[in-house]
Amino acid sequence: MIDKFLRDEQDPKAVEKVHSRLVDLLTTGEEIIYIAVQKKPIVNLFPDCIAITNKRILFFTPANLGLSIKFVDFVWKDIVDVYTKEEIIGAVFSAKTTIGTEMGVDYLPKVQARKLYQYAQERKEAEREARRLRELEEKRAESGAVNIDHASNVGFQAPVQQQPVAAPTPVPTPPPAPVVHEEPKKDELTEKLKRLKTLFESGLISQEEYNHKKLELLSDF
Repeated sequence: MIDKFLRDEQDPKAVEKVHSRLVDLLTTGEEIIYIAVQKKPIVNLFPDCIAITNKRILFFTPANLGLSIKFVDFVWKDIVDVYTKEEIIGAVFSAKTTIGTEMGVDYLPKVQARKLYQYAQERKEAEREARRLRELEEKRAESGAVNIDHASNVGFQAPVQQQPVAAPTPVPTPPPAPVVHEEPKKDELTEKLKRLKTLFESGLISQEEYNHKKLELLSDF
């Protein structure tokens, strides 16, 4: 059942664990397209994984010494761009969302990173085309509603009757509602993600630490 996800040297045990978790997460009409598995140059018993479906992209990170697995997912309409960077050992694949969130996995086999990039670009193009068609349908529907309303009123004039004008009843003005100064949680999350990215870019934390901490922050919100 998972053989088609093992054609690019993926770790069978990691794919099996992610696949069994994915099956429980799939929505109606959702299909798994590809699964990539991290492969570090040292022994890596609990690799990070990336899965792509026709509806979203999911980043999996093992937790509790591999006894459980955490994930963060993004639907394709929220993905701004995807990136891949090949290094001496392996490659990095990352995705950026409309709110500025970035998620990535390093030490991916290069062939797997390329496949991720290829499939991700195809899904983005499909999402753009679907969005374009939806907008066209909405415009046609709006245009049709306007024409029907206009046609129903052509050549017909309702008799105008003078109605007595009643004196307006004074309406008491309600007291102003108290202003609650509360910063949106999204802004708080964005600030935390920016600080975390600064630590990573300054070399104070590793890519793995960066990914794990980002997963925790996104899970909390």
